[in-house]
Amino acid sequence: MCGIVGYVGDRQAAEVLLSGLARLEYRGYDSAGVAILHDHGHDHNHDHDVDADDDAGNGNSNSNGNGALTLRKSVGKLAALREALDAEPLSGSVGIGHTRWATHGRPTVANAHPHRDCSGDLALVHNGIIENYASLREELRREGHSFLSDTDTEVIAHLIETYWNEQDTKQPTGSEYVQTSQPGLRLAAAVAAAMRRLKGAYAIAVMHRDEPGTIVAARKDSPLIVGLGQDENFVASDIPAVLEYTREVVILHDDELAILSADGVTVLNTCLEEQEPELLHVAWSLEAAEKGGYEDFMLKEIHEQPTALRETLRGRLVDGVVQLSELELDDAEIAGLNQVFIIACGTSYHAGRIAEIVMEVWARIPTEVQASSEFRYADPIIDEHTLVVAITQSGETADTLAGVREARARGAKVMAITNVVGSRVTREADGVIYTHAGPEIGVAATKTFTSQIAALNILALKLAQSKGTLEQRVIEDIYDELSSLPELVANQLLHQDEIQACASGDCCINACTSLFLGRGIGVPVAMEGALKLKEISYIHAEAYPAGEMKHGPIALISPEVPVIGIATNAATYEKVISNIEEVRARDAQVMLVGTEGNEELRHYAEHVFYVPEVSELLSPIVATVPLQLLAYYIAKARGCNVDQPRNLAKSVTVE
Repeated sequence: MCGIVGYVGDRQAAEVLLSGLARLEYRGYDSAGVAILHDHGHDHNHDHDVDADDDAGNGNSNSNGNGALTLRKSVGKLAALREALDAEPLSGSVGIGHTRWATHGRPTVANAHPHRDCSGDLALVHNGIIENYASLREELRREGHSFLSDTDTEVIAHLIETYWNEQDTKQPTGSEYVQTSQPGLRLAAAVAAAMRRLKGAYAIAVMHRDEPGTIVAARKDSPLIVGLGQDENFVASDIPAVLEYTREVVILHDDELAILSADGVTVLNTCLEEQEPELLHVAWSLEAAEKGGYEDFMLKEIHEQPTALRETLRGRLVDGVVQLSELELDDAEIAGLNQVFIIACGTSYHAGRIAEIVMEVWARIPTEVQASSEFRYADPIIDEHTLVVAITQSGETADTLAGVREARARGAKVMAITNVVGSRVTREADGVIYTHAGPEIGVAATKTFTSQIAALNILALKLAQSKGTLEQRVIEDIYDELSSLPELVANQLLHQDEIQACASGDCCINACTSLFLGRGIGVPVAMEGALKLKEISYIHAEAYPAGEMKHGPIALISPEVPVIGIATNAATYEKVISNIEEVRARDAQVMLVGTEGNEELRHYAEHVFYVPEVSELLSPIVATVPLQLLAYYIAKARGCNVDQPRNLAKSVTVE
C-alpha cells in the first residue's frame, strides 16, 4: 500500500530515490524516509536522534570503518523529506527509500521507514503486514533487542540482525553457490533465514554497512520489481518508479530474493539457490505515466478511456468466434459450468455487479458477486463446475488473492481480470484477461473500471457462445456495439459544460451528504458514482436501488441533499422517474444521467447529463463517465487533492 525504491550505481542515490518515490505517490502514504550509505570523504558521521514528534525528519548515522549509513525521515508529503535533505544533504550512490501508509502505529518520524537494527549498521524498508510480529517482538526483546517504533516492520530488521550475527560463528548452508564470496550473500542468507520466521505479506529492501555495494530485496504476497540498468540497478514496488531509467525489469516471485549491485542482479530462493529471473520489457513509456498536459492524473485517465476501451476490445471477435485464449477451458468444459462466482473489492466489485446482470441475461448462468474480503469466510458453495472470476486492477489485492486460493482449493477454475502484466494474480489463476488500460496513477479508478466492464462483457459473450444461449448474429451485433463505445465515450468527453456548472454550484460544494439512485443495471452504476464522490471530495454518499429509497433513505431528503439518478433508456425508466418525483416532492436538488434526446428529463431535474443511446446492458460504460467528471469537478471546487485522496492507497496489498 506504500512505496519502495532502492538504488545502487554511480548516481547520487538521494535524488534517484526522491524521483522514484514521487512516481509512487499515487499509492498513498503519510510519511517518508531514505537511508543512504556514503563514503568517509563526506562529513556525515555525526549522530541524530530520531524524534517521533519531529516533522523535520532528522534521522541518524552510523559509521564504523565502511562509511556512514544515514537516515532522513519526515511526516507528511515528500516535500518535507526533500526539505530535510536540502538542509543536510546526503552524498552516496547506494540507498533505499520508502513512503509509508500507517498500519501499526501513528504517522510519526519514529514509525516512518527505513528502520534499523540495534547496531545501526542495517537499514530496511517494508511493505505489507507481519502477522506474527507481536510474538517475534517479545522474543527479540528477551534476547536484548531494543525497539524504537510501534511498527511491525522493525521486527524484521532485528530478526535479520540476529541471523547476521549468527554467521560470525557458523557459515550459511545451502547449495555450492553459497560457498562463493559474492558480495551481498551474507546479507541475503540472513534475510532468507528471517523470511522463514515471518508470517504475513511483505516486500523488503535491506542494506548493511558491511555490504557497501549491495541491496538485498525479497517478497512474499506483496509486489516488488527489479529494474535493470547499465552499471546501475533498481528495486521498487511498482514499475513507474524506475521508468525514467529503464524499461527492463525482473518480476520477483514469492519467496525469492534479489542481490543488487551496480554490476548485476542475482535472483535466489530462500535456500540461496540461484533462480532464472522472469524478465519483462515494459511497453509503455514514462510519458504514459505522466500527466501529459492535464492538471491531474485523474482527469488525464478519464480522457484516456476511449483508448483503454479500444485496447481491451481489440481482436476479441475473429471470424465470428469470441477470442479468449487466456481462458483455459474448452467449449465442453464451459458448457459444464453451472455457476459463476465473482470476487472483487471497491470499484472492481461494482464492475462485478454489472457483470452479474450481463452474464445471467446473455449466458443464462447463475452468477453471484461477493466482496473478496468476505468470500473466504462465507463458506461459499463452489466446486469444479464453478468459474470464479477474480477482478483486481493491480493484480496484487490481498483479499482477492486470498479468495483465489480458497476457490482453487475447492476445485473451481479461476479467471483473473487485471491491468498489470506479471502481477501475482496472473500466476495464481487458471487464466487471465488483461484490460490493457495502461498505467493508472490516480488513486480513484476510472479507466480501469470501464475497461473491466468491457473485459467482463467479452467473457460473458464467450460463455454465451459456448453454451449456445445467444444466436451468432446477436453475438456479432453486441460486439459491434461494444466496439462503437470508445468513439461514443470520446464524444462525451467533449461536452462537460453542464457537469462543470453543476459541480461549481453551492448545492454540490456545500453538501454534507448525497444520494445516488438507480434501478436494474443502473444500481451498480450509482454505487460507483457514490464511491467516486466519497473518495475524492470527502462528501458522504450512499447508493440505493431507487425503489428502496422510500424504505428508509427518504428520511435524509432535504434541499441540502443532492440526489443523482441514473435515468437512461431502460425497462425501468418510468419507475426511476416515479422515484425521482418522490424526492422532488421533498425539495431535493436533482441531477440525472439520461439518454440523449430525452428532453422531458429537464422537467424532473435541475441538471441533466446526457449520454449516447446504447443497449441497456452496455449503458454502464457511458453512464459512468459523467459521474466520474462530476466527482472530479466537485472535488476540485472543494480544494481536494483528487490524485491522492486522504487515507487511501492505490493498491491494497494487506488484508
